[in-house]
Amino acid sequence: MSRIQIVEVAARDGLQNESTYFDTESKISLVEQCFEAGIDRLEVASFAHPKKVPQMADAEAVIGGLSPKTLSRSIGLVLNQRGVERAIDAKIPEINFVVVATDTFARANQGSTTADLVQTWLEVSRSAKSAGIRCSVAIAAAFGCPFEGEVNPKQVLELISKILEGSPDEVGIADTIGSGVPADVQYLVSQSIRMLGDVPLRCHFHNTRNTGIANAYVAANEGAAALDSSLGGIGGCPFAPRATGNIPTEDVVWMLQRSGFTVEAELPKLMESSKWLSQKLGKETPSLLSRAGVFPPKS
Repeated sequence: MSRIQIVEVAARDGLQNESTYFDTESKISLVEQCFEAGIDRLEVASFAHPKKVPQMADAEAVIGGLSPKTLSRSIGLVLNQRGVERAIDAKIPEINFVVVATDTFARANQGSTTADLVQTWLEVSRSAKSAGIRCSVAIAAAFGCPFEGEVNPKQVLELISKILEGSPDEVGIADTIGSGVPADVQYLVSQSIRMLGDVPLRCHFHNTRNTGIANAYVAANEGAAALDSSLGGIGGCPFAPRATGNIPTEDVVWMLQRSGFTVEAELPKLMESSKWLSQKLGKETPSLLSRAGVFPPKS
């Protein structure tokens, strides 16, 4: 068993699909609480067009309000060249760019084709690296598309080959609509790691069909270096029909730690923050650990 990094995405992929409005101060508090709980890295904002993703309209204000230590572990989502320009101005140390595996979803998500997104990634990576910003790139809809259906793993592996031309610091594969099952994950993760060599693999799973936690375990076993998760399991993609939440951070951390992986996050703090988040949203979050508690129970 090895060390697994947890990348907290509640402040970005979590909130972007929630109807409850979070002000800037609340977003900063959410990020800081997750950092204090020992989360390795945090995706804190998206440099998307504010009219398309209103919850992310205050990206620069959120980033500007973070403590220096938290900022040093923060990531901003970038979808185009304008996004990377904003990221540079905001002085965020890491960006994550998205390449969608299918043209139909790529047009819905970013108004582009997959091939054009690869070219944009190459331009974005040059701009970011020249500014000293770490670059990761995620392949969205890597296991299935809400518009085109099944996605052939060979298609994803071909994309990885093209993405590597931009010298990413990390490559991710994302089950954006929660269509993947453990057998799919085992194959694609193992083949991706073989292609990537020294470049670490990060995995992003949604729990749409209740396979997200199982998929995360398989990915960790196959050698993924990092897993995305969202406090409370909130969120989802606003451009994917019937999208539901991410895998809950506290559930994933408990599962990995109990399975023998080294994960630095502190469960009591995460569970307390998850309760805070639930109160802010005015509803119960999808997380099960927050309801059931850890096992064995703490005295």
